[in-house]
Parts: sequence; structure tokens; C-alpha cells
Amino acid sequence: MNPPTPDRADHLPLLDRDESILRFNLRVLDWARRTDVPLLERLRYLCIVSSNLDEFFEVRAELHLSASRQGKHTGPFSPHSHDRLSERAHALVDEQYQLYNESLLPAFAKSGIHILSHNERNHAQQQWVKSYFQNQVKPLLTPVGLDPSHPFPQVANKSLNFIVRLSGKDAFGRENEIAIVKVPRVLPRVIRLPDKLAGKRSLFVSLSSVIRSHLSDLFPGREVGQFSQFRVTRHSDLALDSEDVQNLRTALRQGLQHRNYGAAVRLEVSSGCSAFLADFLLQQFDLPAQALYRVHGPVNLVRLNQLIDLIDKPKLLFAPYRASFPAQMVSRGSVFEQLRKKGDMLFHQPFESFDGVLAFLREAVHDPQVLAIKQTIYRTGTDSAMMDLLTEAVRRGIEVTVVVELKARFDEEANINWAEKLERIGAQVVYGVVGLKTHAKMMLISRREGAHIRRYVHLSTGNYNPKTAKLYTDISHLSADTALTAEVESVFGLLASQNRPPRLQQLWVAPFHLQRRLLDKIEQLTQAAQAGVSTRLVAKMNALTDEELVRALMAAGRAGVKIDLIVRGACILPAQVPGHTDNICVRSVIGRFLEHSRVFYFRSGAEESLYLSSADWMNRNMLRRVELAWLVTDSVIRQRIVDECLVAYLHDGCDAWDLQPDGRYVRVNPADPQQRHGAQAALMARYSASSKK
Repeated sequence: MNPPTPDRADHLPLLDRDESILRFNLRVLDWARRTDVPLLERLRYLCIVSSNLDEFFEVRAELHLSASRQGKHTGPFSPHSHDRLSERAHALVDEQYQLYNESLLPAFAKSGIHILSHNERNHAQQQWVKSYFQNQVKPLLTPVGLDPSHPFPQVANKSLNFIVRLSGKDAFGRENEIAIVKVPRVLPRVIRLPDKLAGKRSLFVSLSSVIRSHLSDLFPGREVGQFSQFRVTRHSDLALDSEDVQNLRTALRQGLQHRNYGAAVRLEVSSGCSAFLADFLLQQFDLPAQALYRVHGPVNLVRLNQLIDLIDKPKLLFAPYRASFPAQMVSRGSVFEQLRKKGDMLFHQPFESFDGVLAFLREAVHDPQVLAIKQTIYRTGTDSAMMDLLTEAVRRGIEVTVVVELKARFDEEANINWAEKLERIGAQVVYGVVGLKTHAKMMLISRREGAHIRRYVHLSTGNYNPKTAKLYTDISHLSADTALTAEVESVFGLLASQNRPPRLQQLWVAPFHLQRRLLDKIEQLTQAAQAGVSTRLVAKMNALTDEELVRALMAAGRAGVKIDLIVRGACILPAQVPGHTDNICVRSVIGRFLEHSRVFYFRSGAEESLYLSSADWMNRNMLRRVELAWLVTDSVIRQRIVDECLVAYLHDGCDAWDLQPDGRYVRVNPADPQQRHGAQAALMARYSASSKK
């Protein structure tokens, strides 16, 4: 077969981004199916998929829904895209509940764990539930009967509610038949029955079941007929007009107040909800029929995470993993001294502990020679040892500058609170650049050493969050290299003063030139391959949706560049299409830990270069965020990254999925059992603290 002409190849249709996101969740759901995974962990993966779907609807669905309502085709959004994605989303939700009802619940029963419905509860259990309802639940419920003076109430995003159809007349002799019961978020969604009522089993009831069993108690003198639990998902992506914003923090606080009441995009009801009540709710929320999801179970599977915490059965969980303290930092000497004398350090989280990063900052905070600490904060959580250390640094008189990204999606409130706390005690807080998100992860320490000031830097592919550092795979890089630290200082200056930095050699910075440098690298490999030089490109990232980069990769592949892409989530590049992308393989690895590190490797002949980065290959990361990619110059560290982050994953025979030309993913299943090993399992074995004893 003749190779395609450039024109023909350039018009090869790309895969749909949102369909790719839903396919990613199918791969996550597979972990909930796997019988080799501990039972409670299977439930956790089911909850993760539900949480991911919530965010998908909160962020991505409104654009398709608007296009459908208007009958317009705008880019990838159209009535057809809305119908297609609705069909895929419904299928995915159906798979979730089928798995929950037909696999997980029976497996729980075999392990002595039961979530009892009303009909499954004996008399003593029913009496206990009734008492619980009367004392703990009913006082917090306020049923609202709908009439002209009591319109349909505001229903918060993702909250649990009940709709009830009543017969008979109210206290005023009127026949208003519809009532709404809003369920406060403070109530636990899963309740454990006392041991005396459970025997040797672990028995639970869901809050929705408790309320459902006692709805009639909320409407004395009326007869409860049709009813259903329901939950509405709303568009929740905060949008600010950078031209009108005078104070970003104030604007975001105001936006957060309205997030829970954005436009409705999805309605979930019980499978037995009557057509009358379902149509009534759709009309109230102004939603089309495709937005209705009838579910065979609780309308919010995410909250079943509470069950995991209530069950004390370690055998139903993954064996605890205790990460080793970073091997390059095991000596008790000064981190600063080690960086000066021995060179750069690399920590591979979560296989190596995030405590190494905290130790670096802790030494800086307690070192009287340290003059200044500068750090970016994107996601650090509400309870952060790192933020406590920065607070202590301010109190010790160190000049602390923190670039806080207030627009980190769904972490806005926590970041606003940290910003206000740091400002109150005297830290210099910068909110990045209006219109851009500061997603770069960097920390710079300035220390007086004799007559000079020396700088030390920490750069990371992931967030400064000690909790997620135990769950996400990321690379932390420490260095005292004068050229690198000077360039990081320039980037901090850019964020504070917004002055353009000098020409950088080791850093690629978005939105200025990260995308351009990547395109240049790909083009260099393309030209080398056309000249007959052996070329290789391997890139690991979370998402690949930037069309310009995708087209450049496809052109490089056609020129003969051998390309392997390790993309955890959404990918719009159609790999392995005969005559078009034969030289490009795309692999997704879904494991116990969330793959999060970004690594870009380029080789032309004997020349190779490797970059670590905070950025995925998405248009937003290239053009609408402040991102970093940095060159790894230490050959030993570079080889370690290649071995652990690239080679190991390309040979994963356990948790890997290969992308097919039509957008489907097929799980890797080597014929040789000895090849069925996982990259994460191998790294856990290598770095486990127990293996160091």
C-alpha cells in the first residue's frame, strides 16, 4: 500500500475528546469488576467513576446541551454530539449499577456485609431505624408542599432530595399534590446498625432507605402515593470576565456562592420513578428527556465511600503500602549540602515518600541562613503540613512569597482560605495572572552562604499536597544548579511583576513558548527521520487533546519517527490507523495509583533529551495556563526517569490498555504469564519501606 499523501493524512478525523473521557472511565470501572482486587477497593473504584462522571457533567455537558437546544453546530458541540454522548453516558451509568447490584452486593453478602432495604429488616431493626429517623433525621427535614406561594425550591448541585405525590387535602383544605423534601448534606448517607441487631454480620442502612420508609411520617393526614429520590447535577465551571474583575479573590468568593445553583445538566431519579414525576422534574429543571437517568440504587454512588470507612476488615482492602524515604536523602546531613556536593536529587512519588519534599522545606524554615522562600500553590488541601511550614517560616522572619492559584477547579475555597491566612501573618501572596491559571509547581529557596546568596529549587510534575502525594504518581526534582535556579527566579518574577522574563535555556514556559518548543522538537525529529536518522519520541501525560500537537505527531509518525504515547485519560489521536498512524502507539495505564507524571523524551541518532513538566498536551495547558517543562541534564537521573516512567510502562502486562484505531481500548493480556507484571507493582516492590529493612 502506498503511504497517504500529506493532504489526505492531514484530514484524518481525530477522536472525540468527550467520548475519550467516557472511555477512560470504562477503564477505571474495570478495576471494580476485577475479582483479584479486594472487595472494598472495587467499591472505591466504582465511587471514583461516579465522581468522575459528576465532574464530567459539571464541566463538559453544558456546551453540548446548549448546542442541542439551539440546534447549532459550534466546533465539536452540536445536537448530534449531545445525543451521542448522552447515549454513551447512559450506557456507562447502566454498567455501573449493573455491576453494583449483580456483582458487588452479592460479594458483600458473602463477606457478611449487607445494606438492608426496608423489606429486608426484621422487626427489631425496623424499630431501631424508626427511632433513628425520628431522633436524627426528621428534625432536619422540612417538606415543602408546592403551591403558588411555595414554588419549587432551589435544589443544590448533587444534593439528595425526594419528590412525593400526595392525595387528600392539606391543613387549609387544598389539594396541592406535589411536595419536595431536601436532605441536608450533614446527614451520613450510610448508617451502621448496632452490633446487637447484626449478630456476626455487618449491617447497614442507607439514608435514602431510612427516609423512604418513613415518608408518611412527614405528611400526617395525607396519603403518600408516588415518590422518588432525585439528584440534579449543575454546570459548575466558574467563568470570570478578566476585563471586569477588579479583585480576583472577591470575585471568586461571589462565584462560589452561586456554583451550587448553576444551570441543570443531568437529573437522576430512582428506577421506579413514575413518568408523571419524572416529567414534572424535567420541566422544573428545563431538561430534555436525554438528561434523565433512572438508576437502580442510590442516586449518588459517590457517597458509598462512607461504607469503606465503616467496615473494619483489612483483608477487603489493599495491603497497606509504606513508601520508603527518598534514597538520595537518607543521610542525616543537610539537604542543601547534599545538593551542593552530590548534585541533583529525584523522588518518585508515591513509591518514595513526599516526606522528602517536606524535609527540604522544613530544613529551609529552620535554617537561620535562609532569607526567602517562594512557592506556587495549586492544590494543597484543607489540612496541609506544607502550608503550616510556610506559616512558620513567616513567623521566623523569612520572606515568604506564595503564588496561589485561586481558580484551581473545585479547590477554590481552600486556596482562598490559605491565601487570606498567609496574608494576615505577613506573607506576600500573589494570585498569578488574571485570565491564566498558574499550574506550574515550583519552590525556590534563597540562602546566604558566605558573601553570596545561593538558590535551591524544587520542581514537580504534581501538586504540593501531602495527601494526594500518597495516591498520585509524580516526580519531584531538587537542584542547586545556578542556571536552573536563576531561570526559576525569573518565572517567579514574571508571576509577580508580569514582566517578560529573559530568554530561558532550561525552562519552557506556557503560554509563551512551551507549545512552540514542543512543536520544534517534533519537527526536528521529523526532519531527521526523513533524512534516514533513527528517531524516537516517548511522552507520558494525563491527556492529549491539543490538535496542533496531535497533527505534528501524526506528521512525525508518517515521516518514520517511532512514537509511543502513555496517556492516562483523554486522547484524540487515532493510533495505529493503517497508512496514517502506523508508527504511533498509545497506551493507557490504570493502576492502584493515579498516573500523574509528565515526561517527554526525544532522541535523534545518539542525541537524546528529556523534559519533566507540569503540563499535559492540552490546548488550555499550552495557551491558557502558566506551565513549566524543564530539561533534565543529569545523565544518571535522566536514565532513571526513562527506566521507571517510560520503559516500565511500555512493558506493563497487567494494568495497560492499548488504543485501537476506532477509539476503543483493549486491555493488554500477554500470552506468557511471566510478562503479566504491572509497572506500579514493580516500583512498589522496589521502593517499599519494608523492602529496605
